[in-house]
Amino acid sequence: MTAQNLLLELGTEELPPKALRKLAEALCSNFTALLKKEDLSFDSIKWYATPRRLALIVTALADKQEDKTIEVKGPAIKAAFNADGSPTKAAEGWAKSHGITVDQAQRLKTDKGEWLYIKTVKQGSDTVSLVPEMFRLALASLPIPKLMHWGAKRDEFVRPVHTLCMIYGSTLIPGSVLGVSSSKTIRGHRFMGQQILEINNADTYVEQLRTEGAVIADYAERKAMIKAQVEQLAASVQGKADLDDALLEEVTSLVENPHVFLASFEERFLKVPAEALVYTMKGDQKYFPIYTADGKLLPKFAFVSNINPQDPSTLIAGNERVVRPRLSDAEFFFNTDRKHNLEYFYQRLENIVYQKDIGTIAYRSTVVAEVAAYIASLIGADEALCKRAAHLAKCDLATTLVTEFTDTQGIMGMHYAELDGEDPAVSKAIFEQYLPRFAGDAIPTAPVPMAVSLAEKVVTLTGIFGINQLPKGDKDPYGLRRAAIGIIRIAIENKLNFNLIDVISKSAAILGDKVKSADTVTNVCDYIFNRLKAYYQDQGIGAEIFQAVLSVKPVSLLDFDLRVKAVQKFKQLPEAEDLAAAYKRVSNILSKADAESGEVDPALLQEAAEQALVQHLQALQPVIDQYYQHGAYEDALSKLAELRSDVDQFFEKVMVNVDEPALKRNRLLILTKLATLLSNTADISVLY
Repeated sequence: MTAQNLLLELGTEELPPKALRKLAEALCSNFTALLKKEDLSFDSIKWYATPRRLALIVTALADKQEDKTIEVKGPAIKAAFNADGSPTKAAEGWAKSHGITVDQAQRLKTDKGEWLYIKTVKQGSDTVSLVPEMFRLALASLPIPKLMHWGAKRDEFVRPVHTLCMIYGSTLIPGSVLGVSSSKTIRGHRFMGQQILEINNADTYVEQLRTEGAVIADYAERKAMIKAQVEQLAASVQGKADLDDALLEEVTSLVENPHVFLASFEERFLKVPAEALVYTMKGDQKYFPIYTADGKLLPKFAFVSNINPQDPSTLIAGNERVVRPRLSDAEFFFNTDRKHNLEYFYQRLENIVYQKDIGTIAYRSTVVAEVAAYIASLIGADEALCKRAAHLAKCDLATTLVTEFTDTQGIMGMHYAELDGEDPAVSKAIFEQYLPRFAGDAIPTAPVPMAVSLAEKVVTLTGIFGINQLPKGDKDPYGLRRAAIGIIRIAIENKLNFNLIDVISKSAAILGDKVKSADTVTNVCDYIFNRLKAYYQDQGIGAEIFQAVLSVKPVSLLDFDLRVKAVQKFKQLPEAEDLAAAYKRVSNILSKADAESGEVDPALLQEAAEQALVQHLQALQPVIDQYYQHGAYEDALSKLAELRSDVDQFFEKVMVNVDEPALKRNRLLILTKLATLLSNTADISVLY
């Protein structure tokens, strides 16, 4: 058996740039799975992708499948033949399904009886005969939300297909995929190099495309080229480029041979807040903005071209000409907005409905302001500033600039508030109300922004749950999942200790009759704690630790976190498993007995083991209480680990359920005291 490299390339019209990597990776994954399914051995597989092609190169792919020995056991001999020795219908049907007659079948004898039996060798198929169908299946399984067909063909794909190249070593694999026949002819760059070229073999594909077709087939190589060129041009003007990875990926998917150029725009546009200019440069034009070392926008940008003219001046001038009207639009919208202060736009919010059952954005802002003030009283923030920030927080939604450039909401509100002379904490809170916007994003860390951001998220959850508009599946139009994780992160990472139930109840009370569901507060709390479980799983903290803490129903997210971290450390102690087992035993005994209250009677302590345990409990009680009072759960659990030996001795030497009622009651009281101490941080019985 020999092995050679396999090339597969599908040539198309320009593929969707934001989906190119996803399509290429999925194609590679799909084809890899099919190779394994068909038992075709290979060394490696790599994907290639440009705007007009998806390709795979499989190295050292075996030229055929391994031969397989096939063994099939049929009916038992007793069921295979009639009394006269003729084959039964069951035997004949089995034989026919395997392409033989009953008399051609072998016999298999075992200790349990005798059966009809087939043992044959299935010859492996040649790789070239399998590849076309495998490639078709791999393409058919790509994550394409909307297919299209072209011309008179019935075949459908994400874009029209023009070429198909399937080569094994240097041999062309015949076949047809998506209505196109395989050929060694593929297309090069539209404007540079050869537009049509013949591929010699799989090994020369990448280099032939580069030298003859002027196409850089390797996606990662193109991306690295763009990044390096942009950085070099930015450095030439003593700047640093905004190399946003999503933009870098999109631009990589737009060109087959990248060349980066430096261009400029008029300095007068820098009077507009930089975010508005950057929004249009990156979002509309796919340009890379350039900043000074201290983060100020320069009147320069880098752009990527798919061509490289000898004199690029016309190309540069064209891009400068294209971006100018867009920057002029941003300038016009900004100047229009600045004819009024930010407060002016609040009245427009009274005509914008947030949700038909809740009301306008203006009404919602009043609710957020009241909740923010309440949270401020809990975390030590300025209540008046919190109310002011919440009042202005959504005003920029009614401005001309944000209406046109929606991604600048919050950002423009912050700038307009700064220009109006609002307190810095207010303008900062207007922007940070939306944080965190995505996983790993920053969170507010100053008191006023924290209070406003928490209020914004709590009101969102309470309002939407209150009208029974819960998220379903992957549909979450109001961003409830993001709101819940935002509350969790802001509270825990800023070490804010407040009663979550009280805050949600306050929000529901302010919303009043807008809240239709009687279970709103409970449902919102449950939803947040479900998000909290995922938050800990992302940190590698087991579900059993989360469940142990949840069982004691903490009302503060910070307190919950302190308990989780303490239980995580406790579980690593050598005494932990025995104490958990002991607590489970204690709980079982107490659950079957009548509840007892009162103090342990020293006069009834007959056994040395119970005397030792009671003395140890009495000695630990004030120390543990002090730890709990200060939230030092880790210290408390570490201290409780000292009880292990005395608890073990108690259960080994002492009978709890004795006949003497007073003695039994006293021992149940000992267990009650022990259970109270062990369960104060978490229900450790669920840890194992």
